[in-house]
Amino acid sequence: MKTQGVLRDKIIQWLAVAVLAAPISLLVSGIVVSRRVHAETRHEEPATPAVAWKAPSPGTIPQGELGESIRLGRNIMNKTPQYASRYVGNRMNCVDCHLNEGTQAWASPLAGITTIFPAYTKRDGRVITIEHRIQECFERSENGTPPPSNSQQMVALVAYMNWLSKGIPMGSTVKGRGLLQLTPPAHVDAAAGAKIYAQQCQVCHGANGQGIPGMFPPVWGPGSFNDGAGMSKVEKMAAFVKANMPKTSSGSLTVQQAYDVAAFVTAKPHTHFKSAK
Repeated sequence: MKTQGVLRDKIIQWLAVAVLAAPISLLVSGIVVSRRVHAETRHEEPATPAVAWKAPSPGTIPQGELGESIRLGRNIMNKTPQYASRYVGNRMNCVDCHLNEGTQAWASPLAGITTIFPAYTKRDGRVITIEHRIQECFERSENGTPPPSNSQQMVALVAYMNWLSKGIPMGSTVKGRGLLQLTPPAHVDAAAGAKIYAQQCQVCHGANGQGIPGMFPPVWGPGSFNDGAGMSKVEKMAAFVKANMPKTSSGSLTVQQAYDVAAFVTAKPHTHFKSAK
């Protein structure tokens, strides 16, 4: 216990002096393409003009029953196993993929997400609602069961997303929505990824991928997302890692390094996805 406390203190000190960039189970996977990376320093502009957006202050959440629902949705985002326990089967929080309470660019931000649903998704091969998409996140990224569309938890999550999306026109894109689109390297080396993980990731996510409860999520094993989650795909994890990891110097890894470490992590054991349907 003393060793773990020392480790926590070191990590907190390490993060406190870091400059965090603000450029996820991936709610908008396969729906919106926002930016493409052809090399480490070249980017293409979005094909669809993006509207300006700034994350609202929690102080703007209204009073009354609607406000209570929005606050519950925010709590579910931050502490999913606690506030949506009956539907969660691991230790993952929504904010482990949708960073900064679903507001961070290139980390599947949730701003404007309710304005593009119903939407067609490749995975489903049909048009689905936002509720259905959230249910898929619970089944895959949370390794749990889908909350009913009329459940208190589902209504709260949609209310929270609507609050984040205030002022965004229907059908509009938001700068930073989804994940980076990377041009895959010619060769992916999981062995090289293991070295990168040990140097850059292990301090937070653990030698065995177990994470640190209450601080950093597990990235493999029974506490992590299952093999049906978007993050279990090398290309999606690489895109997330490239833009957002390591937390103290996000964006510092090359595309090659992001793919290599993603190949290492996704090759580790993850619970097999079993649909509740």
